[in-house]
Amino acid sequence: MTMKKQQIPAGIFKAQFLKLIDRVAESRHPVIVTKRGRPVVEVVPVRKDRTRKSLRGSVTFHGDIVEPVLGSWDIER
Repeated sequence: MTMKKQQIPAGIFKAQFLKLIDRVAESRHPVIVTKRGRPVVEVVPVRKDRTRKSLRGSVTFHGDIVEPVLGSWDIER
């Protein structure tokens, strides 16, 4: 069964921001913030897999990062 996401007006969200983000983090249920009855943003809990581990393997090294791009410079010239 799909649970309907809670909607909250932006004014109330602004006034109760800290309480609401704590509630989303604890309950793991997203909240949709509305303006004039139209959804504008969704506050969702951070997924457990979105930690440092998700960046593992995403960085590659290509040579010496201190060496000038065009090779060694002869400073004494």
